Amino acid sequence: MSLACPNACEPQAGQAVFHALLRQMNAASLLPDLPSGARVLVLRLRSIGDIVLLTPTLHLLKEWRPDLRLLVVIEARFRELLEGNPDVEEVLFPGDDKGGRGIRGRLHALREIRRRNAALCVNLHGGPTSRWLARASGARWKVGFAHFRSPSLYDIHVPDARTILGQTSVHTAEHQASAFFHLGLPRTQIPAARLFVNVAHQTWWEEKRAGLGLPPGQEYAVIHPTALYKTKEWAPEKFAQLGSYLGAQTGLAPIYSCGPGEQGVLDAVQNACGTPIRRLEGANLGQFTAALSKARLFVGNDSGPAHMAAALARPAVVIFGSSSSAIWGPWPRVEANPSSRVVQNFYDCNPCPGDRCYRFDRPECILSVTFDQVREAVETVLRNSRL
Repeated sequence: MSLACPNACEPQAGQAVFHALLRQMNAASLLPDLPSGARVLVLRLRSIGDIVLLTPTLHLLKEWRPDLRLLVVIEARFRELLEGNPDVEEVLFPGDDKGGRGIRGRLHALREIRRRNAALCVNLHGGPTSRWLARASGARWKVGFAHFRSPSLYDIHVPDARTILGQTSVHTAEHQASAFFHLGLPRTQIPAARLFVNVAHQTWWEEKRAGLGLPPGQEYAVIHPTALYKTKEWAPEKFAQLGSYLGAQTGLAPIYSCGPGEQGVLDAVQNACGTPIRRLEGANLGQFTAALSKARLFVGNDSGPAHMAAALARPAVVIFGSSSSAIWGPWPRVEANPSSRVVQNFYDCNPCPGDRCYRFDRPECILSVTFDQVREAVETVLRNSRL
């Protein structure tokens, strides 16, 4: 059989495949070979948990190569999560995507990103906006996970994190770090996530806590009864029972928190209590971080605030329903952290997409969690964190 190419295009296609394979083989030398002072552009975009769980990787990079200049692109509503982080040189935003004004915002954001002249762009998000930003970033090297759409966009395809780490189950913090391990970051233990509180937000919280009727020195617990889906929300009446228990048995003042548009859940808790509750609502993420940073305890559903509490090293109990606690539990894992606990009743349908219950008339996975289960976890973390 002849090996001759039937048309002129095939040699060029063969060369492209060859060079793509060569780049993959040399992936582990990419980070070590970046010139001193090179900018690394990381596309994460959203959401709270993903961004908080990116901070361990950013810290590893800066500890290993302090000369690298790390730029992170996230949506503007999450900016406070990286505020004051010494590992991040600059936080950039993708711009709005709504209407003509949104188009102008996108183009402005792109110009700002290109102006940084990043040597390397690592896409950890994978959605259409991040693909567009990666394509137009101007970075010499573009990296994305192998399962991302538009694979031809990327110079290097990162394999499945389980393959890189040699594990059957991978936490989200490990998943994000694995991309950089593949690119040559020395493999090491992944540290805890980090958040930082600025003076203005701390001052805001001191004033706010006084307005909530908390005298100086009064210890308090932040209770977050909301989540993205109902399959992740423990019953409001049980959160009400928990707050009563904390106040009567531990001396901790319960403060109930929620995000934008979630006030109805606090209303349900208050109705179950039968009396007004302390409500922390309308705070931005920086202000909420300040409130969490002084809490004696955090109790909440699987949600972004749970990751924030872990990053602030607060004793935490996280209640899980439809999602995987192995992937989304507090980091470091509860096995390595005596001050955190996960409460979850396992069903063979777990995990599921979570937008609704696919098996029962109601989400049994979360609603089957009893008050006694959560109380015992609270007692454990309070006891362990006093040691």
